[in-house]
Amino acid sequence: MTALTLSTAAAPGLRADAIVIGVAKGAASRSGGLVVAPGAEAVDKAYDGKLAGVLETLGASGAEGEVTKLPAPSGFKTPLVVAVGLGPEPEKDSSFDAEALRRAAGTAARALNGSKKAAFALPLTDAADAGAIAEGALLGAYSFDAYKENGKDPKKGRAPLAEVALLGGKPRDRAYKAAVERALAVSEELNRARDLINTPPNDLYPEAFAAVVQAAGKEHGIKVQVLDDKALVKGGYGGILGVGGGSEAKPRLVKLSYTSSKAKKHLALVGKGITYDSGGISLKPAGHNETMKCDMSGAAAVFAAVVAIARLGLDVNVTGWLALAENMPSGSAVRPGDVLRMYSGKTVEVLNTDAEGRLVLADALWAASEEKPDAIVDVATLTGAMMLALGSRTYGIMANDDAFRTAVHEAAEEVGEPAWPMPLPEHLRKGMDSPTADIANMGERMGGGLVAGLFLREFVGEGITWAHLDIAGPAFNEGGPFGYTPKGGTGTAVRTLVRLAELTAAGDLG
Repeated sequence: MTALTLSTAAAPGLRADAIVIGVAKGAASRSGGLVVAPGAEAVDKAYDGKLAGVLETLGASGAEGEVTKLPAPSGFKTPLVVAVGLGPEPEKDSSFDAEALRRAAGTAARALNGSKKAAFALPLTDAADAGAIAEGALLGAYSFDAYKENGKDPKKGRAPLAEVALLGGKPRDRAYKAAVERALAVSEELNRARDLINTPPNDLYPEAFAAVVQAAGKEHGIKVQVLDDKALVKGGYGGILGVGGGSEAKPRLVKLSYTSSKAKKHLALVGKGITYDSGGISLKPAGHNETMKCDMSGAAAVFAAVVAIARLGLDVNVTGWLALAENMPSGSAVRPGDVLRMYSGKTVEVLNTDAEGRLVLADALWAASEEKPDAIVDVATLTGAMMLALGSRTYGIMANDDAFRTAVHEAAEEVGEPAWPMPLPEHLRKGMDSPTADIANMGERMGGGLVAGLFLREFVGEGITWAHLDIAGPAFNEGGPFGYTPKGGTGTAVRTLVRLAELTAAGDLG
């Protein structure tokens, strides 16, 4: 993990491999050209106030995600200046928003792979800015090279940026220290989720995932309970057992419990943890299997969020439920037409074994409901339909309470995770009527993401506020990296869940 420090050092005298500054597209009402952002005054002065012109000559425009490198000015102990685009210059008397700072810091950190130390002189006006820059840099420096020779990408031959110094920070200021410590805890756990998502399924199967959780629980004082396949049979968890029945790697239901003596609210988080999804008997077509190690991204997000919440010591009780199974075709696999008796007692006719995530979640949601939490949030890479609706960078939010759905949406946007509120149209429920069982696991094809949400709602205890996050699109980035988002597992929803816990602890979430 990249090291992070707050520094009051002057830019010219700081020893580092590079100094990062921000540039922006000037507002048309003012300069209209390239603008050197606050924080880089010392660097600009060393260029006789002509840094913007030099960068424009090199092709810089200030666009978000743009990186321009140039030799550091005479007298600096850093050899390189890295100018990163922040996007449009903010209006007069306002500052760059947190997400612009996160993305710029992440872009710069990625551009400095192989460096030992970089000084970040981005706009920093308060502790919140420090936290955003720290978070962006720590997430942007992420790299998954565990399976590469010598622990680094042989094509690049470079390790991630080792150390970040935030210039303009206040090391002795409580607010600054707290902001950076929060960024460190959340980023480290989010990167842990990314590691799990990127781990090959031959190494990360339900039992192995549970072992990782148990180790983290011991380290951070979180109580962990693991139900193995025998305990699942005894308890009647028909959904998890049905989905995991076709694999030699037996399923698990993992419960994490973080408690605070000052807590007044209880938040339950439920994650879909299909460690590999072949589709089962309803086998996925060619071209759809290669990334299915990511189908446990919801469970990874819940796990990482609970650990981050524990590290932050939030005054809220949080229970995490990880429904872990591997969905494989075999003689013991569940078949289309089979009927499963779920943990709640309801029966489900399985019409498609590739609609398996809702089956494992149904058991975990009912188990979570038995404890009567104040709210439940589930996270799942649940439907391709949600990707068709919202694309690859935005997740959908459904809920049984409009106000709670709005609160979740606002929390997601606040932390920089694009999301969109979605409805649960009652007319779609009829499509899941089954002549054989209480409900079928499939309904109308159109609006499939909403149908899945309606199915899950059936397994939430009466009177419990609930939200469903379908992260199928942004959970795994198959394109190139951008901002602080890498290729592969992204850790989507971790920051939303942590923010929800913070709001709950503060009494600002109902």
